[in-house]
Amino acid sequence: MLAVVPGTRGLGIACALGLVIALAAVLLVLPSALAVCGRGVFWPAVPRAGDDTTSRGRVWRTVAHRVVLRPLLPLAGGVALLAVMAAGLFGTTVGLSQVEKFRVPTESSVGLEVLAAHFDAGQAQPFVIVARAADADAVTAAAESVTGVVRVSASGTSPDGDLVRLSVVGEPAPGTPDSRALVVELRASVHTVTGADALVGGQGAADVDARDGNLRDFLLIAPLILIVTFLVLVVLLRALVAPLVLLAVNTLSAIAAVGAGAWLGRVAFGWDALDLPVPLLSFLFLVALGVDYTIFLVHRARTEARVSGTRAGMVTALATTGGVITSAGIVLAGVFAALGLLPLVTLGQIGLIVGIGVLVDTLVVRTLVVPALFSLLGDRMWWPSRPMTGGRSRNAEESEHVDVTPVLTTAG
Repeated sequence: MLAVVPGTRGLGIACALGLVIALAAVLLVLPSALAVCGRGVFWPAVPRAGDDTTSRGRVWRTVAHRVVLRPLLPLAGGVALLAVMAAGLFGTTVGLSQVEKFRVPTESSVGLEVLAAHFDAGQAQPFVIVARAADADAVTAAAESVTGVVRVSASGTSPDGDLVRLSVVGEPAPGTPDSRALVVELRASVHTVTGADALVGGQGAADVDARDGNLRDFLLIAPLILIVTFLVLVVLLRALVAPLVLLAVNTLSAIAAVGAGAWLGRVAFGWDALDLPVPLLSFLFLVALGVDYTIFLVHRARTEARVSGTRAGMVTALATTGGVITSAGIVLAGVFAALGLLPLVTLGQIGLIVGIGVLVDTLVVRTLVVPALFSLLGDRMWWPSRPMTGGRSRNAEESEHVDVTPVLTTAG
């Protein structure tokens, strides 16, 4: 809600209210519905008291056991994969023209292409200058002195005669870097006319302002997202090391997903650039969803660490939450992938990036990277607090030698 771009701010408000409503539904409505309906809602696999659950999560327990025993290889492999994906950011540009924002041809985009083919490229989207009528000649001369301006013509006067509207046609095609540079130069030139109060607008100028606004929002909101995430993890885990490590991994995973999505969009779909809001919204979704999965896994790991130590606790945590996290990730990836069917390229890019990110976060980060880090750091993850084992504190040296083999053996 701190964004200056209206679309981003509106999305923040709507999502915040939606999550509050979802929270109330899950805590109040769903338990009542399950209580009324009974076990039959789980048909055909209806759970019964006394059912043997030792065979559940066997695959995930095996994976966790092997990762914890030899953590360096899965950690190096996972980080290398994320680094390769993040390399897709090289050569990525931000900002789509009006024609590029639609996946399928539209009447407006075709009209712009026809206009650009038969007239001056800049005439498709001329700039607009509003200034004091008394200084119209001076403002016109200042605009005409800018390199790249084809012509300046008066196109209207306010009813009171105090303001004049000037139409400016430039050489560069709309939406190009040259067009954005022309806006900057044009504004600098007309602002030198003292007392004219000249303002440069039009679609090309609006694109420049939108680019600046989205950059400002990203530089402000992305750090705030990380700060909020860190504070939530600190309160939940009552530790400092684990939140820092998990936040770093989560951030790397989000950057990797954006890079992979940008590269795949260029290669497979011909999207030469990301639309302006895509980096911020994708980062927001990926970090938020990644934290969800982190909480599922690590909170359970801390609970189990009180009984069997950090490494064995992580094995049990992954065994019990692996199926839930993977199922949620696959469903969520499919939901975001459905955005690719919409005609707007912006939504398709967000769907592609978030879908890739959710799958990588589910299958690589939560399955390999996080358990490997917990195996390497042991009880140091919980500093300054320490998990309690057998009613007393287990120190880091003891946890270095935790044998997780009995955990796997107990599972059958």
